[in-house]
Amino acid sequence: MMRNRFLLLICLLLFSAFIDSEFIPFQSPKGWPAPLYDFSKNPLTKDKIALGRSLFYDPNLSANGTISCASCHSPYNSFAHTDHALSHGINDRIGTRNAPPLMNLAWQKTFMWDGAIHHLDFQALAPLTNENEMGSDFPLLISRMNSSNVYNKQFAAAFGDSTVTGERTLKAISQFLLTLVSCNSKYDSVQSNLAEFTAQEYSGLQLFNQHCNSCHTAPLFSSNRFANNGLKPDSILNDHGRSVISGNTSDDYQFDIPSLRNIEYTSPYMHDGRFKRLYQVVQHYTSGIESSTGLSQELKTPIHLTAEQKTDLIAFLLTLSDRRFIFNPEHSDPTIQKLSNNN
Repeated sequence: MMRNRFLLLICLLLFSAFIDSEFIPFQSPKGWPAPLYDFSKNPLTKDKIALGRSLFYDPNLSANGTISCASCHSPYNSFAHTDHALSHGINDRIGTRNAPPLMNLAWQKTFMWDGAIHHLDFQALAPLTNENEMGSDFPLLISRMNSSNVYNKQFAAAFGDSTVTGERTLKAISQFLLTLVSCNSKYDSVQSNLAEFTAQEYSGLQLFNQHCNSCHTAPLFSSNRFANNGLKPDSILNDHGRSVISGNTSDDYQFDIPSLRNIEYTSPYMHDGRFKRLYQVVQHYTSGIESSTGLSQELKTPIHLTAEQKTDLIAFLLTLSDRRFIFNPEHSDPTIQKLSNNN
């Protein structure tokens, strides 16, 4: 009897060690603030990340099987897109905003340009069910996935049984999104004393710290805030931004302050994709600000830069490009990666 109990204890310990070994600790880059995402409620595992990756690239999650999350969030554009200003969904329906890049999401407390979503685990539900994006009936989608042998196997590996639920689906997508950490730019190498800025880049850094840092604060190069950045409202879209969600007219034309990391890859810029080139963005902040009562306090003092200074500022912004992130094969379509590995 004692021997059997001893063997049972050993088996339980081994099983516990096996389960614990599946969990992947989230590693924050050195010097970064603590993540805002609560990993205790959705701890990372290899199989859940793999499932989320499959879901992210699967067009069958859309109503007509043509649009995946990656259709508007390409890994080669820092998970944004560059082929048109406004996102395109099923049946080529055109949305009202530009698809933002997806990176460093563990440090975000709100999502979407207007902050409509307050938790990453619910974020994917919005594009999945939006009629102009993926257009899915979510309960019907979950029912279809439960009939898929492929997903039954992946959900069994990730969650211990093959049942597909809405919560599991959304949490798996979150797991993949949480792995999209960009922290290996030239800027980061300089901070680690592994590289040096050129004279032009250093001049741009000084200009950035003087004029941009209060809203685009390092190391995330965002500030988790909303602001009216002086864009002339589009008379056709008539997008009032944050006020639609908050109900406060004081939030009119306020939009999320995006990260500037990988800005080289995320054109077109602004919530409506109105600017195709980075130089146009700099021009806006130096000579295109439209004054209003709701204008961000930081922009009420005009920014004056010479042509040379504008070039220096852009040179610094390009040091935020993270090629290892952009071309990381672990972030790409898993079906394409499998084909590549077989050749």
